Amino acid sequence: MIHRRYALQFRERADPSSSCGHTPARHRVAAHSGAARNIAGVSEYYSADRDRADACPGALRVHQAADGGLARVRVPGGRLELRQLRALTKAAVELGNSTVELTSRANLQLRGVEAPDELGRLLAEVGLLPSLTHERVRNIIAAPYAGLDGRGRLGSVRWLAAELDALLCAEPALAELSGRFLFTVDDGSGDLARLRADVGLLPVSSDSVAVLLAGRDSGVRVPPGAAPAAAVTAACEFLATRERHGATAWRVAELDTLDELIDALRDRAGQCSGSVADVTSRWSVSFAEWPKSQERPTVGELTRSEGRVALGVGAPLGRLSPAQLRCIIRAAEAASGTVRLTPWRTVVVPGVAEEECSTWLSALHSCGLIVETASPFNGATACAGEPGCAKSLADVHRDAARGLAYAEAVDDGGTDAGVLPVHWAGCSRRCGLPRGPVVEVLASPSGYRVSSTAESGTDTWATAAGTEEVAEAVRRARHVGPSTLEPGNGHEDDQQETGDEDNR
Repeated sequence: MIHRRYALQFRERADPSSSCGHTPARHRVAAHSGAARNIAGVSEYYSADRDRADACPGALRVHQAADGGLARVRVPGGRLELRQLRALTKAAVELGNSTVELTSRANLQLRGVEAPDELGRLLAEVGLLPSLTHERVRNIIAAPYAGLDGRGRLGSVRWLAAELDALLCAEPALAELSGRFLFTVDDGSGDLARLRADVGLLPVSSDSVAVLLAGRDSGVRVPPGAAPAAAVTAACEFLATRERHGATAWRVAELDTLDELIDALRDRAGQCSGSVADVTSRWSVSFAEWPKSQERPTVGELTRSEGRVALGVGAPLGRLSPAQLRCIIRAAEAASGTVRLTPWRTVVVPGVAEEECSTWLSALHSCGLIVETASPFNGATACAGEPGCAKSLADVHRDAARGLAYAEAVDDGGTDAGVLPVHWAGCSRRCGLPRGPVVEVLASPSGYRVSSTAESGTDTWATAAGTEEVAEAVRRARHVGPSTLEPGNGHEDDQQETGDEDNR
């Protein structure tokens, strides 16, 4: 049900100058300008690339990578019906290179796509392309375990994500958002807090939702029914703030004027006619750090309730083959008839009969999917690498698979593959490097460099290393444990040749 009353309340403007109906910003900062970083509204991390349009790919506007067209299919809320999953499998086989990639925003990618119009037709037939103008900006992650594990304050967030998607597509000006602009809809568990979405909705009680901006508390509280409209309002205020300063920022965190944006949202929430928003003092706690997130994805048996089990299935290095997709489809067909995508490159299959749990786990494992937390492949990611990326110095997927298989054989059924995630990068751009503590395997002309972040700084475990040496170094580094330091977030590449869609 779409709560239009709340939507209208938030879209009434006390100040027309900051309306979402503003003229899109046309100001651009010259790439050669040395003063670009000092302009109000642009952060110190401003990239000169911002003087050109965001080239983030979509389902229709594909990026021409070294291995063909790269298409990204947005899945707002992460929920897929079986007909949609079958259509995606068909599209990958008939229109792409047969592989489907899971991204860090719970979206999907197809590679080798040479007929984007035909892809668009297939997606539209199953409801995955409701808007041609907004298809690249429908980046909405919903809490994947909502209603399954009992940790959230809301039993379901599906309707919130659906309403946010509808309101987003209904606002013409929001088509101007970057394809990287991210919304999250948490269930109150805090699982999505550390993603630092541009606009986040986090329930703090059963009847109150906090609006977060780049992981910071805005101080605005709304009832759940008003939360989607509040998120759209926040996105409109971002565009208005960006325009006032002549900036071209793609993300909220790139604004030096984040405090101004927060104040504008608070003012607007308080001035809306008949507003249901409660503008409170900002919490001192940083939602981006609360609660502490898991270092590695959860796979295998997730929850049991009333004779039903939710299973978590990992995609090796974020990629699914047609056989693996069909195995997931069969499992879901025998369960709830739906799956949920997570930003940790796993697929949740809810509603599996308790007595069939072991059978399906065995079947999924036989297809090469990750169903054991201790697997070295769990928490392992890689950039596109060769042959997909012309900038890569190595076939990182091949080398990562060999190294992880070596670690699996050496462990010989061990129960602990280490707590830290590991990421293979084909060049110094480090596309897709995850946030937080991570082991990095970086390709160079002379081999791989293995490093990790520790409390004392960055530790180097191997240099100019071959496959076996890398595998052993990664095994040791992953056992170091969580760090209090955060490495860089990776290169923000608008070509997006990696399945690690956005950790930025």
